[in-house]
Amino acid sequence: MSADDPSVPIVCTECDTETSVPLSDVADALARHNDGKHDGEEVAEVDPVLKDRLADLVAEDLGLLDDA
Repeated sequence: MSADDPSVPIVCTECDTETSVPLSDVADALARHNDGKHDGEEVAEVDPVLKDRLADLVAEDLGLLDDA
């Protein structure tokens, strides 16, 4: 993994596992885990804390949190 490709935490509450994968591999890693362990059901996901923080940053950047 290069410095240009940060790692992203992935969690699976059903398996009680957590791992980090390069950003460029997130979609494939999630699909591989969910297909292999959960019959394709989307159980494993990017860490919810990170997802929430990213959503806040995007909303802020788009001005969606500004007072009207």
